[in-house]
Amino acid sequence: MGQTFCLDSSKISNELKFILELLKADTDQAVHCINPNLVEMIDWNLFIAQARHHRVYPVLLSKVKVMDEKLIPSFVVDTLSREYKQNTFKMLHMSAEMEQIHQLFEQQSIRMICLKGPILANELYGDLSLRTANDLDILIPIEDLLKAENLLIEAGYQKDDYIQTVLNDWKWRHHHVTYFHPQKRTKVEVHWRLSPGPGKEPSFLELWERKQKSTLFGSSVYLLGKEDLFFFLAAHGARHGWSRLRWLVDMKQLMKMDLDWVTLQQLLKKYYIQHIGGQSIVLATQLLKVHYTREMMVLLRTKRAQKLAQQAIFYMEIMINLHTYPVPGEVSKYHKKHLFSLMSIQQKSLHILSTLHPYPEDVKTLPLPVKFHFLYFPLRPVLWMWRKTRKHALP
Repeated sequence: MGQTFCLDSSKISNELKFILELLKADTDQAVHCINPNLVEMIDWNLFIAQARHHRVYPVLLSKVKVMDEKLIPSFVVDTLSREYKQNTFKMLHMSAEMEQIHQLFEQQSIRMICLKGPILANELYGDLSLRTANDLDILIPIEDLLKAENLLIEAGYQKDDYIQTVLNDWKWRHHHVTYFHPQKRTKVEVHWRLSPGPGKEPSFLELWERKQKSTLFGSSVYLLGKEDLFFFLAAHGARHGWSRLRWLVDMKQLMKMDLDWVTLQQLLKKYYIQHIGGQSIVLATQLLKVHYTREMMVLLRTKRAQKLAQQAIFYMEIMINLHTYPVPGEVSKYHKKHLFSLMSIQQKSLHILSTLHPYPEDVKTLPLPVKFHFLYFPLRPVLWMWRKTRKHALP
C-alpha cells in the first residue's frame, strides 16, 4: 500500500512551509526534529501574518514554545501568546452564547445541530482554546426558520438581510442567514442546508438521527455524527479552496478518530462527492502527514481527487481571503473554474439548469408585480442579453 502521487508545493512561501512542518509535528520530539535551516529563511512578520490568515496560531503556539529560543524570536512567541489568550476568552464567550441560544430554541421545541464554533473545537481538539471561530453556525429544519428568527430578534440580534430572492429561490440557492448582536458582538449563522444548492445532500431528519451529543455542556447540545461531520467539513473546505489551513487541521483531527470508513464512502458516493472526500485526504496526508489506512485508499488514489488537491495549492500560494471583496479578477476567475470542477456530472447539470431560473437581477431589470413573476422564466434570456449589452455599452 503506497502513495505515488506527490503534490507540487514548490511555490508555497517558506513561512507557510515552516507552518506546515510545525502542524505535522504531533509531539515535542517531532518539533525538535524540524530542519533548523528552514527557520533561517523566515520573514517572521510574514510568518505571523500567515498564522493569522490561516487561523492556526493557537495550535502553533505550543509548538514554537518548545523550540530552541535561539531559533524563534521572542516577539513571535509573545504575539502568538497574546492572540491565543484573546481567542480563548472569545471562545469562552461564544460557548456561553451557544448554550443560551440552545436553551432558547429548546424551549420552543426547535431542534438544533451545531456545525462549527466552540462545539467543534471541543470535539476535535478537546480544548476550546486550540481552535478559532468567528461565528456560531447552527443547523435547524427549514420550517422553523421564522420561529428561530423571531427568537433571535427578541434576544437582541439583528438580521443581515443580504439575501435577494425571486420565486422562493433562496431555499435552494442559499444555505444560511446571518444574525448579529451589536452589544455582545456575536454573529450567528442559521443554516437550513449544509451547503448552497443546487445539489443533493442529507436531509435534516437524517442528520438528526445520526447526531452525537457534545460533552461541552451538561445540557443536550448536539453536533453532526462523525461521518456526517467529515462530509460537511470536506465539502466546506473544498468550496473555499482550502484557503485556510484551519479547515485542513480540522480534517486531520477528525481523521485520527474512529470513523466508519465503509459508511462514509457510501455517504460520499450517495451524494456524488467521493472526489471531494478524496481531495481532503490527499491534502491532509501530504501536507499534514496524516497516517492513511487501506480504507482511505479508495478515495485517495483517484486521479480526480489528486488533480483537485493540486488545484487547491493555488490558494495557499497567494494567501487570499475569498470573503474580502473585491476579490482580484485573476483569483475570482480561477475560483469559479475550481468550483465548477468540484461538481459531479449531476451537480453540473443542476447548476446549468438553475441558470434558467429567474434571478433577483431580472426583477431589478424589469420590475413586475409578484403575481406576474412567472413571466421571468420566458423573459430571462432577453433580460440577460439586455444586461450584457448595457454592460458593454457603459464606459
